[in-house]
Amino acid sequence: MKRIGLTMLMVVACVIAFAQPKIQFDKTTHDFGKIREEGGKVTGRFEFTNVGNSDLVLTNVRPGCGCTAANYSHDPIAPGQKGFIEATYNPYNRPGAFNKNIRVTTNEPQFTGEKPSSPHMIFIKGEVIKRPPTKFEQAGFTEGAGMSRIKQNNVMHTLKNTESVKDTFKIHNFWNRPVSYELVSNEYVSEVSRSFGKSLMPGEDGTLVLKYDASKRNAFGQLKDIVYIETNDSVEAKKAVYYAVNIKEDFSGLTKKQIKNKPIALYSATTYDFGKVQKNNQQKATITVTNKGKDPLIIRALQSSNGMFKASADILEIPGGREATVTVNFKANTRTSTQKATLEVITNDPINPVQVINMQAQVL
Repeated sequence: MKRIGLTMLMVVACVIAFAQPKIQFDKTTHDFGKIREEGGKVTGRFEFTNVGNSDLVLTNVRPGCGCTAANYSHDPIAPGQKGFIEATYNPYNRPGAFNKNIRVTTNEPQFTGEKPSSPHMIFIKGEVIKRPPTKFEQAGFTEGAGMSRIKQNNVMHTLKNTESVKDTFKIHNFWNRPVSYELVSNEYVSEVSRSFGKSLMPGEDGTLVLKYDASKRNAFGQLKDIVYIETNDSVEAKKAVYYAVNIKEDFSGLTKKQIKNKPIALYSATTYDFGKVQKNNQQKATITVTNKGKDPLIIRALQSSNGMFKASADILEIPGGREATVTVNFKANTRTSTQKATLEVITNDPINPVQVINMQAQVL
């Protein structure tokens, strides 16, 4: 009896061990062929069968880029039953051939171990036929939306914190009625002049001159600012103007005494490797900034090029001979990858106002 019982247990264990789901796609590529750019979104459907002997669950369906979206079976798929994945592609502003992938993981054994396999890959492809240019594009006004448009609504500047800069923006009214323009109140961007009155008449061109004042911005380093112009445009009432500005400190007015007593920044490291970090985990690093000068060393800004690396300082004004601790917190995402970043430490050290610290981490 004991031997029979042991045999039965072994049989049950074997059955459980070999009870595994398995996905089998009807096809792994969906070819849309030629589609028109202005024709709207298109959707391809992939069907699959669970050819295993236990329930199949899709644990992750991830499009390869932001231009595809996936809808799929969320409920468990019983053995012998079918499920689906739908992939949607938006062809607008994407003329030419495309080939996009969707990564699929399931509860199959190869994805549940310590070293999971690469995802299943399915693909959508096709060719987008370029649409005819709109009247806005024919006139060279490709930015924004609506019946009134700004020809070039983004500018880049490098300025000292004592400087200002003027930009001239060309506007055209494509509407059949007057369009009014009014800059939304802003401390550091102001209207200097315009070539028209309060409103621009139908079919007319106009210019608007705006001034960006770095001395009023009261910030340093790489900045991205948006200002808005209010209009009566029925499609896009708020017109955005984008500024990418690098503001540097002006040390030209320092006195001889200030130069002699200047703050001097010394860094304990200019590179840091976080090493191996598990997915969804965090790890911290510290870098010491010492003021070797006499006057206070002021940390103006800490700017990271990668949002996974975030920095803060325990003090921002460091007396002569003292030090501050800059803490960098690395938060790993869900993908295996090598992450790199530059951390810019911006101070009032006139000799070395911007110290670049190179960082990296390997996400496992």
